[in-house]
Amino acid sequence: MQWNRKLINNLNWYIPLSVLLLIIIGMIAISSAVEINKVDSNGMIALQRQVVAVMLGIILIIANLFFDYRVFKYYSDIIFLSTAGILVVILVIGRTSSGWINLGLINFQPSELAKIVLILVLAGVIDDNQDELQYLIGFFKPITYALIPFVLVLLQNDLGTSLVFLAILIGMLFAGGANVRFMLLIFGGGLLVIIAFIVCHFWFDTPLFFLKEYQLNRLVVFINPGVDPIGIGYNLIQSKIALGSGQLIGKGLFAGTQNQLHFLPEKHTDFIFSVIGEEFGFLGVVLVILIYLLLLWQMLNVARKARDNYGRLVVIGISSMFFFHIFENIGMTMGLMPITGLPLPFISYGGNSMISSLLAIGLVININIRRKKILF
Repeated sequence: MQWNRKLINNLNWYIPLSVLLLIIIGMIAISSAVEINKVDSNGMIALQRQVVAVMLGIILIIANLFFDYRVFKYYSDIIFLSTAGILVVILVIGRTSSGWINLGLINFQPSELAKIVLILVLAGVIDDNQDELQYLIGFFKPITYALIPFVLVLLQNDLGTSLVFLAILIGMLFAGGANVRFMLLIFGGGLLVIIAFIVCHFWFDTPLFFLKEYQLNRLVVFINPGVDPIGIGYNLIQSKIALGSGQLIGKGLFAGTQNQLHFLPEKHTDFIFSVIGEEFGFLGVVLVILIYLLLLWQMLNVARKARDNYGRLVVIGISSMFFFHIFENIGMTMGLMPITGLPLPFISYGGNSMISSLLAIGLVININIRRKKILF
C-alpha cells in the first residue's frame, strides 16, 4: 500500500468531473425513465439502487488509489485465472442464461469484472512481448487470453459483452505497436468468415452455431427495421421516434410521450439515450456526446503521459472499452449499429455496469497521479 498527499497534485480533474456530470445526467434521465413522478411506479427504489452503486464505485476508486497500479501486473495471471474460473462456474450455477449470479442482496455479473481483468492481463502480455507483435506468431498469446473470456461470455448468450473483449484486444494491440497488416489479416479475415456463415445461413439454411435466433433477428432489423414493425423491429422504431420527436430542445423532463406512455422499451437501461433525446432534444444529446469526447480525450492524454508502457496500455484498454460501449449504445438507438444490449457508461441504470465503470476510472486516475516520481 502506497500513498502520498503530493500524488493528488498530478490529478487530471477533467476526468472525475466529466464522470460526475455523466452520472448526474444519468440520474436525471433514469428518474424520468422509471417514472418517479408517478406515485405507484416504485421508481424511487431503482434510483436509490443506482445511488448505492455509485457510492460503492467511489469507494472502490478511493481504495484503488492506495495501491501502485503496477502491482496488478505481477498478479494479473492469478486474477485472470480466478475470473475465468468464475465464468466457467457461472455456466453451471448462473441465475439466468445472461450470466448473472444471485448472491442474495445483490446480483453479480462476472463478465463486467472480466473486461477490466482482461485489460490488466493484456497490458502485461503486450508490454513484455512488443517485439514479437511484428510477427504473426506473436499474436497467439494475446489473442488466446482474449478468446477465453470471449467464448465463455458468448456461451452465456451475451454477444454484446463478448464483442467488448474484441474491441479491447484490437485497441491494445494497435497501441502496442502490433503489425497492422497482420491485424487486418486476422480480424478482417475473421469478419469475412462470420459474414460468409451468416449469408450461407440465409441462402442455404446452414446452421449458425454462434448466434441465437433473437441475435440473428437483431441483425435483420439492423438491415431492415421495417421488416416486422410490431415484432422484432419494434424497439428500434420506437427509439427513432423518441429521438426524432425531441427536436432541438426536447419535450421536457417527465414529458416524453414515448417514454412516459411506455412505447419505448428498456428505457432505463439499453435505450436511456433515447429518453435523453426525447426529453432534452438535440442539444441534450450533443451535450452528452461532448462530455464523452472530453472524457476520452483526457484519458488519451493520461495514456500519453503515463509513467511506463504498462500504464499506458491499461489506459488505452479502458479507453477502447468505453469507446465501444458509447459508440455501440448510441449507434443502436439510432439504427446505425445492431442492437446488442450494451449499457451507456455512467448513464444507463445498472449496478454492475456502474461499479465496473467507476473501477476502470479509478485505474485511470491511479495511473494519472503516478505519472512521475514524487520529490520530497
